Amino acid sequence: MKETGISKRWLASLFCVFVSLFCFVANLSAASGKEDGETLTVGIPANRCPIFYQDPKTNEIVGIGVDLMRSAAAKTGYHVTFQFVKEKNLKDALDNKSYDLVLPFGSAITGSSGHPSIVSDPFMQTPFTLVTREKHAIPPLNKLRVGMLRSLGGVIETIHQMYPGIRITMYETMDESVDALREGKLDALLNNSYVWSYVLQKPSYSDLAVQPAAVFSVDFRAGTLDTPKGRAIIERLNSGIAALSDMRHRAIILDYTSRRLYRYNIFDYLYEYGLVILLAVLLLASLIVIFVQKQRALRMEQEERLHRLVDHDPLTGLLSVSGFRKRVEELLRAHPDTPYFLSYNNIRDFKFINDSLGREAGDELLKFWADKSMEYLSDEEAMGRITSDRFVVLRAIESEEKMQLDKKNVLDPVQNYFINQGRETQVQICSGIYVLTPEDFRNIDVDRMLDYARVAEQKVRGSRIVDYAFYNPEQWEKGKHVAEVINYLPAAIQSEDLKVWYQPQVDYATGKIIGAEALCRWAHTKLGCLQPADFICTLEKTGLIYDLDSFVWERVCQDLRRWNDQGFRLSVSVNLSRCDVREDRDLAGHFQNLIRTYGLTPDQLRIEITETAYAENPDLLISTTETLRECGFKVEMDDFGSGYSSLNMLKEVPVNRIKLDLRFLTNKGDAEKARIIISHMIQMVRSLGMELIAEGVETVEQAGFLQSQGCTEMQGYLFYKPMTMRQFEKLFESGKQE
Repeated sequence: MKETGISKRWLASLFCVFVSLFCFVANLSAASGKEDGETLTVGIPANRCPIFYQDPKTNEIVGIGVDLMRSAAAKTGYHVTFQFVKEKNLKDALDNKSYDLVLPFGSAITGSSGHPSIVSDPFMQTPFTLVTREKHAIPPLNKLRVGMLRSLGGVIETIHQMYPGIRITMYETMDESVDALREGKLDALLNNSYVWSYVLQKPSYSDLAVQPAAVFSVDFRAGTLDTPKGRAIIERLNSGIAALSDMRHRAIILDYTSRRLYRYNIFDYLYEYGLVILLAVLLLASLIVIFVQKQRALRMEQEERLHRLVDHDPLTGLLSVSGFRKRVEELLRAHPDTPYFLSYNNIRDFKFINDSLGREAGDELLKFWADKSMEYLSDEEAMGRITSDRFVVLRAIESEEKMQLDKKNVLDPVQNYFINQGRETQVQICSGIYVLTPEDFRNIDVDRMLDYARVAEQKVRGSRIVDYAFYNPEQWEKGKHVAEVINYLPAAIQSEDLKVWYQPQVDYATGKIIGAEALCRWAHTKLGCLQPADFICTLEKTGLIYDLDSFVWERVCQDLRRWNDQGFRLSVSVNLSRCDVREDRDLAGHFQNLIRTYGLTPDQLRIEITETAYAENPDLLISTTETLRECGFKVEMDDFGSGYSSLNMLKEVPVNRIKLDLRFLTNKGDAEKARIIISHMIQMVRSLGMELIAEGVETVEQAGFLQSQGCTEMQGYLFYKPMTMRQFEKLFESGKQE
């Protein structure tokens, strides 16, 4: 029995070893069979979802065509690897020997090398659909202009066989073909319906529509070159295709067409939600702008509050010492031609007012003074509170009447402030006035000006007689004169207080009048009759000389026109100030408009420019002179010989006539040397081909000397003094004109 048990255990162990060995051999055989299976490399076009595409998550090549090929190949023992073809089209891919098969073909075609191909049985019927722009009708298929992707080259020949008249244009990308359709170069785009179901999910293609009536099917086949190896692969693959059931076909197609495979990129989101994004961005930007502006306004408000604390007096609201200093500096730089005075004002015995009436009454007085003063100050003036009852004012000088108005409107109400309230206290004000000089505008020192005004105020406070005093009364008179001139100029032009006078110019040899120089006289309503020296410099400094000169030029043209009509034709010299000449001013055009308006000729208007003006700004004046001469005007250099300009300027300046200033003869010095110099100057001017006239001729001896040197045209008191227009006209009537 014991031996029998041992035998049984031995047989059981042997059986287990046999079973294990059998399983090992079976597995080894299966593995060997798997390794023995052939692998096919299949070339496919890229980016033709859902037929062929690369899964973005796994990077695996998938799609309807991939799954159908893999299923059919598996039926025949083939293993399949897929590669995206790099060739431009499937005809080129056929010739690439690294591919065993190429997908898809509609029918057999020849490769690019001319070698024929062989294709498999169809895996399926691929429906091809036309896509057009919405609401666009299409012509018959045989006359259609169609756009297709170049990667669809494998079915183009099949389509041509089906529709011989169709015209197909190939494009590299879908966007290029869509652009061509929108531009009217194509009637429709052609692709398989599965691809359209994917592509038309793109938001920017929302204007495209499938034409359901224009559907036809094309076989979906694998192809390779017609070689023994190729025929063997195709024959074997066909058996696998035949073994695929209809249910498997439908399952694969449904699996991919039911998915939403299209993934939006950034451009799709922008296209789809661009308006919403734009509105959101604008809203965000608006919020940011509002926030920034509020922060800026808050910061500016805080800065303004800080500035007011620093630059303003909290009691009266006037400028503080520092604020007044800053404001005065700004005004003097902005208005360098405005005459100003600075007053330092103090209430006499202000401590008595505080002690007797109370500090509150004193504060109310100060606020009343500040408010009353600010009613009459302009933006170009300033007022500040230095300390306690000390007020300072920067005021523009206008007229004596303005000072009286200030007294009536401001000082008198302040002085009677308590009396008007029924109290017996009268306020007394001491004022010191400093009139600003030109140096104060060049080197601004507000503290120094305040010191000068304070010195004058201390004189008033010490005298107890007068209310105000000037630190520099002579400057005050000058400032008043400037104010009277510039303030009354517009009214003088309108009211004809300004008159044009004429000083005749004669030919000494014949005694006849050959022309005149226009001069200006001003019958000022307050200052009386003013000579040019009394106002020309002031108007030049303040920039108003052009207004005066324009008035004179036009009045001269009016007179010339009247004289022409009366039969007295002559020329008149008019002055052109150096301040009139600016780069932004068309002087030649202005003079041309005048002679056109009044029907004159350019030679009747001679333009005089002083010698010193050429020395100060030669380039601009020379170019202006050249332009005037090109327009036909005669240009004269006035006061020649009175300045210190070089002879080189005489060579450079293109003038027609020189006006020789005979002050050179009458000034102190050696008279004989002066005659020699003038003699040579006359010869030099004649040699340069210029005309010559001498002005300032006062004696017969001077006239005789000039005539002996060849200068016969003269102007001066020896012949005629400046006269009114009416007096000048009487000379014509007496027959003394040329």
